[in-house]
Order: sequence, then C-alpha cells, then structure tokens
Amino acid sequence: MERRSFMKKAGAGAAVATLAAPAIAQAQPTIKWRLASSFPKSLDTIYQAAEDMAKRVKAATEGRFDIRVFAAGEIVPAFGTLDAVQNGTVEITHTASYYFVGKNKAFAFDTALPFGLTARQQNAWTYFGGGMALLRDFYREFNVVNFPGGNTGVQMGGWFRKEIKSLEDIKGLKMRIPGIGGEVFAKLGAVPQAIPGGDIYPSLEKGTIDAAEWVGPYDDEKLGFFKVAPNYYYPGWWEPGPNLSFLINAKEWEKLPQAYKEIVEAACAEANVRMMAEYDAKNPRALASLLSKGAKLHAYPRDVMDAAFKAAQEIYADESGKNPAFKKLYEPWNRFRNESYQWAKVAEQGFATFAFNQKV
Repeated sequence: MERRSFMKKAGAGAAVATLAAPAIAQAQPTIKWRLASSFPKSLDTIYQAAEDMAKRVKAATEGRFDIRVFAAGEIVPAFGTLDAVQNGTVEITHTASYYFVGKNKAFAFDTALPFGLTARQQNAWTYFGGGMALLRDFYREFNVVNFPGGNTGVQMGGWFRKEIKSLEDIKGLKMRIPGIGGEVFAKLGAVPQAIPGGDIYPSLEKGTIDAAEWVGPYDDEKLGFFKVAPNYYYPGWWEPGPNLSFLINAKEWEKLPQAYKEIVEAACAEANVRMMAEYDAKNPRALASLLSKGAKLHAYPRDVMDAAFKAAQEIYADESGKNPAFKKLYEPWNRFRNESYQWAKVAEQGFATFAFNQKV
C-alpha cells in the first residue's frame, strides 16, 4: 500500500512538473536585445560566436529572449561598441577588450598582453585564478558586466614583405599592429600603424606598410596576404591567447530574471569553448594550404624575441607606476603567469618538445 501510494504521488508529481515547465517558461518576460559585434561577417569563426550565443539563448528561453546580432559597422563602428554598451545604445557587444586600451591599458588583461597567458592559462586565470573578480571590479566603473566569449589561441607573428634576419631589420619598419603589441614594436624602432582589416592588403600591395599582423592561418589565408608579403612569422608573442568577450550593460543585466542570467552565462561559456576548438581544427589545414601557395614560414630571430620581451616588461613597470587600475590587475596576473609557466614547462612543454617533433 505504501509503495503504491508513493508511486501515485510520484506520478502525480511528474505530471505537475511536466505541466509546470511550459507555465514557468510562459511566466518569463519577452526581452529583445541588440548585440553589436566588433567583427565583420567575413571573420566568420570569431563573428559566429555571437550568433551561436544568441541562438542558444533564444532556444533555451523558447524564443522569449531574442538577441539580434549586428556585424561591425552595421549600427556601431567596430571600435565604438564599448561606448554603445555603456550609454545603452545596445545592450551587449562581442569584442576584443584590448581595442579600448586608449581608455585604459587595463582593458588588455581581458584579452591578451605581450608574453602573457595562453588560451588555457587565460581561462584558468579568469575562471579559477581570481581574474574574473578583478575584471568585474574594473568593468564596474564602465557600467559593464563581462563574460569570456572565445579565443583564437596563440596567433601568428605577421606577414612581412622582406625577411627579418635580426633586430636591425625591425628599425623603421612600418607595421600594421595595434595596442600594446604596437607599443612594443615602437620601442624596437618600428612604426606601428592602426589600419582596419579591409585596408591591410592594398596597403601591403602598395608598400604603404611593410608588414601586418592579423590572426592566424585560417583567417589570414582568406585575405590573401601571402601574395604581397610572403614571409610569415611566428609566434605572435603579443597575442599568446587572446580572449574575446561579451560585454553587457550592467543595468540591463540586473533587469534579467535569474533564469535568463544563468542561460546567458552558459551560452557565453559554450561560445568560449567552441571558438578555440574550431580554430584548432581549421588552422592546421590552412597553414598547409598557405605553404603550398608560396608562403614562407619563419621563426622570429632570437634577438627580436629578447628585445621584445624586455620592452614589454618595461611598459608594464611604467604603466603600473602611473595607472592604479593597471597595477591592481597586473600584480596578481603576473604572479599567476609565473606559476602557470612553471607548470606548463613541466607538462605541456615537456611533452610538446618531444612529441611534436616526431613523425608518425
């Protein structure tokens, strides 16, 4: 009797739960947001992360939370998306936060710094190394809530019209490279240029610039840089694991029901994982294709790497001395970087040094 009674109650409970689920969903509000991406649709792997996130949110809320994605320039310029989120023109952006280092160099910690963290290390620092709390505290002053939203992994070191054989070849070089990486190159004697992606190829072709960095093999091949600047360098030491971010207007975020907040956070995390996996699948084939078309692969000379590392540390020390927000992030970030490097040398580097040089 007790067992039959229990089964009846359980069955009734299941029926109530089944009926309640749609009722609960219907009780949630209908919300429409606009997402301004900093990326063109042609940069499909990065741009698609925003579309994937929006589709997941819409599906999980049965269409009640609709985020419409706009490519760079459609409603907001690529580098104007943070301002648009701050002032409420749009509710959310998908961007690379280091685009905004002109406002404060501390924005770079949410994307990448020269000789900084790899993609895995960036995720580790953000999710479990105290990074998220530090970043949230920083972003609070900009009326923004941040979520990781993708990573390209270690980027390539750029396309050069002429081969770089030593540090001397950097001096006077006109190179398309933004942000702190550009500052490092400037300290090495180069002349950094800020040029939108669509203008890089004609600038290289005309000789207006001598070199340019973009992302990596998959994205670079589509822009055809190898045709006019065949020397392809690695590694992109200024972007060892650049994180892309979803930045949300803090007031709009607080208006969301808790269930919607949980869905957005999960959708952002999924986009974060998917992008890295997609690049890891696409870049090997693209690199092989580029080499078959005449691209010449080179490692940066050691004196260039040494000088760049020294210049980067000088920039960090200088910025920490005059920018409290940068210092507040840099000191714990740097401790984490040093600890993470020691572990990576034992495990990742120990394995890669042997295994990646084997033919199977």
